[in-house]
Amino acid sequence: MQWSFGVEPGTGTVYYVLPQGEAWFANSSIDLWLRTLHHYGLHVSESEILSDPDDREDEALAELSMLANELKKIDPPAFDGYHGFIWAEFLDRWLW
Repeated sequence: MQWSFGVEPGTGTVYYVLPQGEAWFANSSIDLWLRTLHHYGLHVSESEILSDPDDREDEALAELSMLANELKKIDPPAFDGYHGFIWAEFLDRWLW
């Protein structure tokens, strides 16, 4: 599956765009989208637990849950209501 991102002119709302053109709400603005991505990437790159989660699975899952909650605080509308794709809710799948 290939993803693209699009921005709605005038509002700055960011969408995930599927290859068929279907758009799913991602973030309220480009600024919040970039802050969310940066926070996620920085946390994962600096985490000792997430760099080698095999023997510390429970700790890794707890850390990912905490990270998901932090991401939700950055842009709450990105995590309200229906979502075709909520990456913060699927962070624990990253372990497998």
